[in-house]
Amino acid sequence: MQQYQRSVQAFDDTVGRALGLGPADLRCLDWLVDGPKSAGQLSTATGLRPAATTALIDRLAKRGLVRRTRSEADRRTVLVEMTELGQTRTWEAYGPLVRAGQPMLEELDTEQLEFMADYLRRITALTDEHRALLAQHPPQPA
Repeated sequence: MQQYQRSVQAFDDTVGRALGLGPADLRCLDWLVDGPKSAGQLSTATGLRPAATTALIDRLAKRGLVRRTRSEADRRTVLVEMTELGQTRTWEAYGPLVRAGQPMLEELDTEQLEFMADYLRRITALTDEHRALLAQHPPQPA
């Protein structure tokens, strides 16, 4: 698992360099793949303070990768969403990996896919739980 996580991190670092984006910028775009988010949600997701999140959104908007929009549910709420250019640029980087991995998933039967999905949900919950614990009780610096 650790070897896989290092591989994913190295791939993301390479994508960031190719797109001229820092790790937090790339993480922001990753969160926006699921749909629009508020600046507060992006601040939490990236681990940045609100002012740094605003600067991050400004950088990505200036490059045409994201835009601010009003929420349909509450017009007072401003959301950040990925633009078509942002979607295109990220898909150019990640799409070949997704397409190459698709045949590997097609080799699995339903039971194997359900097992994998369950494992990923559980390991994600465990990681989130321990991240929260670490944030509440950080180790003392050396």
